[in-house]
Amino acid sequence: MAVNTTPESALPVGEVSRLIGGWIDRLGAVWVEGQITQLSRRPGAGVVFLTLRDPSYDISVSVTCYRQVFDAVADVVTEGARVVVLAKPEWYAPRGQLSLRASEIKPVGVGELLARLEMLKKSLAAEGLFATERKKPLPFLPQLIGLVCGRASAAERDVLENARHRWPAVRFEVRNVAVQGVHAVPQVVQAVKELDDIDDVDVIIVARGGGSVEDLLPFSDEQLVRAVASCRTPVVSAIGHEPDNPLLDHVADLRASTPTDAAKKVVPDVGEEYERVRMLRDRARRCVEAFVEREERGLAHALARPSIEDPHRMIDERADHVASLLDRGRRCLGHHLDRAESELTHTHARVVALSPAATLKRGYAVLQRADGHVVRDPGEVTADEALRARVAEGEFSVRVDASVDAQADA
Repeated sequence: MAVNTTPESALPVGEVSRLIGGWIDRLGAVWVEGQITQLSRRPGAGVVFLTLRDPSYDISVSVTCYRQVFDAVADVVTEGARVVVLAKPEWYAPRGQLSLRASEIKPVGVGELLARLEMLKKSLAAEGLFATERKKPLPFLPQLIGLVCGRASAAERDVLENARHRWPAVRFEVRNVAVQGVHAVPQVVQAVKELDDIDDVDVIIVARGGGSVEDLLPFSDEQLVRAVASCRTPVVSAIGHEPDNPLLDHVADLRASTPTDAAKKVVPDVGEEYERVRMLRDRARRCVEAFVEREERGLAHALARPSIEDPHRMIDERADHVASLLDRGRRCLGHHLDRAESELTHTHARVVALSPAATLKRGYAVLQRADGHVVRDPGEVTADEALRARVAEGEFSVRVDASVDAQADA
């Protein structure tokens, strides 16, 4: 229960420590899982001291147990081993220190570890952390590679030597960390985050040599898996050997079976690239030469055509035909003109023969009254009326004789 205090009614340190001890005593015995980081077995002492650590959260707690409790598992439990203990929390009031009094210790077997890892794997996969679409492609030629590995380890040597042998100009940003034990997870997570924050780092390789299932447990830790999943830089997992399969392999953007394989997959081989460039250059040259030869053949074929070889040949051939048609046209036109001229001559002769002028030339005359009206009937004129007589060579005036009326009346 909460204790009500004020600055005027503050509790003494001893009272606070006593209250904390009372609250802790109410918890009772609990099963606790962790990794043994420190183990102290003094000769002749009846109590064994050890530290139990949670590597995922970097939290430790002191544990004590009677010697006979620890002796039951002393052959299989050492520093670094994972165990579950049945312990009761204890509060040491004089120092204000919390510890666990263990009454039973059980090592965590490999089968149980694998079962827990499988459950964690399914849980993370359900969140989509292992999805293929989340994986980022690796750059073709990384300029700076981040490497997380153990100090002076075979994995570091394999990656550096193989990568520089394949591409001598490649550069590395190395972070040496603990790759097993209680400090492995926080150090690896910190190293990955540091490298991910460097803009020049193109890809990160997390490498470790082979080992037992317990040795590789840090690379199946949930905290590390989530840290790698949140990286913006592509991450390559190169843990152990081909059969080893920690959870880091599933969340990484690329899995390499060994550190040497990681170097081969991340860095291209300069000899192979030179050969590929040579092959592409030869292929390009062949394509250009084939194109030029094809165009030359097409040009030669076009130049060999009669219309290109002798452009005036077609005109010369057509010139005779045009001259023939021109002569034919002229003859036809001449015939039409001659026939039209003959018909015109005949028509002109008929017109002339039937014209009034020809009639006048035969001695006839045309009489017209003063208004120009042609006289056709004697009854149309009166005695002594002036008329105009038109003959072939001209015209003259005449006057109607008085006898005309008499004749008209008769």
